[in-house]
Amino acid sequence: MTHDRRAWRPALAVLVALTLGATTAACGGDSDNGSSSGKTLVMWTFKQSHLKALQKVAEGFQKETGISVKVEAYGPDDAYVTKVQAAAQTKNLPDLFEVHTTGDDFAFGAAGLLSDLAKDVDDAWLSSYLPTVKQDGTVTEEYYKKSLAQDAKTKGIQLGQRYSVPLTIGTFGIVYANKQRLADAGVTSAPATWEDFVAALEKVKAKHPDNGGVTLGLKAPTTGLEWLMQPMAYGMLGADKFHALFGKDKAANFSSPTGVQVLDTYGQITPYWMPGTQTLDIDAADLAFAQGKSSFAIGGTFTLAFLSQNGFDASNVITFPVPAPAGGAVKNLSLAPFTLTGMSVSATTKNRPGAIQWLKYLAKADTAATFAKEALDIPPADLGADPTAAVGPALGAMIKAFGSGPSAYNPGDTSYKPSAYDGTPVANVLIDYSPLKKRSAADTGAEMAKQIDAYWTKQ
Repeated sequence: MTHDRRAWRPALAVLVALTLGATTAACGGDSDNGSSSGKTLVMWTFKQSHLKALQKVAEGFQKETGISVKVEAYGPDDAYVTKVQAAAQTKNLPDLFEVHTTGDDFAFGAAGLLSDLAKDVDDAWLSSYLPTVKQDGTVTEEYYKKSLAQDAKTKGIQLGQRYSVPLTIGTFGIVYANKQRLADAGVTSAPATWEDFVAALEKVKAKHPDNGGVTLGLKAPTTGLEWLMQPMAYGMLGADKFHALFGKDKAANFSSPTGVQVLDTYGQITPYWMPGTQTLDIDAADLAFAQGKSSFAIGGTFTLAFLSQNGFDASNVITFPVPAPAGGAVKNLSLAPFTLTGMSVSATTKNRPGAIQWLKYLAKADTAATFAKEALDIPPADLGADPTAAVGPALGAMIKAFGSGPSAYNPGDTSYKPSAYDGTPVANVLIDYSPLKKRSAADTGAEMAKQIDAYWTKQ
């Protein structure tokens, strides 16, 4: 299982190398392909955690339309890609795919495997989705320009084409806390400010000194920078001053007094890291929380399903977004969601109208709520002002943390960073500061600014 949102996965390079064969498969009208005709559709997913949820909603779909959907899971990701490669070569593709949005959908579309949905997805359909994600799956100017690069893996996609519609959405910067341990320590509600969060860490650690800490998969170093520090800093400073941390101006970047203040604030979490958390990858860090070795975990909306799969009782978790400091510039910090996975229609399906019906059915609010409760994943549908009633407290709290506009931290926005920016070297410096305590806040800020300046010189 992977938790990172990647626009391109290396294994897909092999698939694109098969573009000619795949396109032949897509265009072979009389081929013996694997998609089903008549009243049955075949769908492939790479997420085992979605299998039962999709099968459950498929039962309702069959009752409503008379069309059955056979859902098959092939994982992990690389095995899924291999399956698609083989099917493209043998002209044995399914009717429908679950895909990584702005990743698999564009790669598969460029290879000729998918049907363009642009003319099917009208305003009435789009109204089912939250406004912030309803265009995801569409080839925008940004992604079209990227496809024109000489080494682009999505070469051939065209502006305005649509190769998927949202199925699951989410974001980073979600804190998971062990509800029982918080109660043991006298913490009865989710922290609303950074200070409340640090105070809760202190209380739980005092009550549970051996397992009261916090885990994060710092072996993937950008998690600390992007999932924890950046949302806190955005809430602390507001958009303009936050963006300036990554800019060229020494009076406003990480080496400035403002930057050092951000790092000092972030450093307040240092005493509460679970020992060795810097050696854990994302799954291992989440597993430590699921097994009770820590009392807090930092992840994303997608983490809940993983915890449940590994034996953690979802009713024993409190979720809340990384909070802003009490005196921060953003008074009601929220998190901008993006589409994680989408649904695509094969170019070879013999029942395209039925496949489109299935996608529309998944977008309905009641269907989306059923899927969400079973999969413990967040759907793109608008579930109203009280999503908790539809999907339960853990998912409901995360949905309530979503927002848009200047009060929302958007991890997908990189417009303020140098185009060549790679967060890993910057994040490694941050780990030297916290949890490793090898650098001071001032030294950390100066080195982070130096790393970022190097990328600006490559512009």
